[in-house]
Amino acid sequence: MNTKEILKKVRKIEIKTRRLSDHIFGGEYHSSFKGRGMTFSEVRQYQFGDDVRSIDWNVTARYNEPYVKVFEEERELTMMLMVDVSGSELFGTSNQFKKETVTEIAATLAFSATQNNDKVGLILFSDDIELFIPPKKGKSHVLRIIRELIEFHPKSKKTNIAAGLKFLSSVMKKRAIVFMLSDFMDDDYEKTLKIAGNKHDVTGIRVYDKHDEQIPNLGMVPMLDAETGNVQLVNTSSKSVRNSYKANALRLSDYYINTFKRSGAGTISTRVDESYVKKLLGYFKHKGR
Repeated sequence: MNTKEILKKVRKIEIKTRRLSDHIFGGEYHSSFKGRGMTFSEVRQYQFGDDVRSIDWNVTARYNEPYVKVFEEERELTMMLMVDVSGSELFGTSNQFKKETVTEIAATLAFSATQNNDKVGLILFSDDIELFIPPKKGKSHVLRIIRELIEFHPKSKKTNIAAGLKFLSSVMKKRAIVFMLSDFMDDDYEKTLKIAGNKHDVTGIRVYDKHDEQIPNLGMVPMLDAETGNVQLVNTSSKSVRNSYKANALRLSDYYINTFKRSGAGTISTRVDESYVKKLLGYFKHKGR
């Protein structure tokens, strides 16, 4: 894909997703996340009726009279987009690959944050950290993020969600709104998710294809593992093979939902042939209550 084609694709995604963020998601995003954090503003003398838990004992001892800490709502938040760029994202049996749906959702979220004057950052991960773009404000910054989502070529095709979460916790010292976009074909990330969830407001967005969960009866077919590159003949006419494939997919899906729930994080699941708009709106409305 040359530069002209990339810019054309960026523009196409911008037009579609900005319309969604401006008219639909902006308000919902605002009500869901704004004002969730409190930041220190100043100290003042204690007044009758003040909460004694807000007394600043250091200042009180220094001046020999009670002082309290005053906090105010955080007006500026930081959104971190964590995007899985492993080989399984380049799969799709409907109108588009999972990667293309992930890019649209990420762009919509980024424009929603920008509309509220928030910073947006990006982490692209496989089984390693492929790219980190620190949070910044502005449209040109969001367009750079979209460009990377479209044209970035990862070094690895494998997945390690725990490694991505560990990196997030190491680089983001202040609280952030975190959206992790993946097909979540991985496990063993509960410990790192709990650590990240204690500091940040984390939401997992699972984007999957219908054939991630079940394979049709097509007889003997060669199947490629997009993450290892291995090809093997699979007898899809075998009911036990199809049941085993489905059971493993459901195991990973259940692990994702239950692990995020136990970690206090939110979840959204959307299939590439479904409307992610309805799923996101429903989630934001429920979260804003």
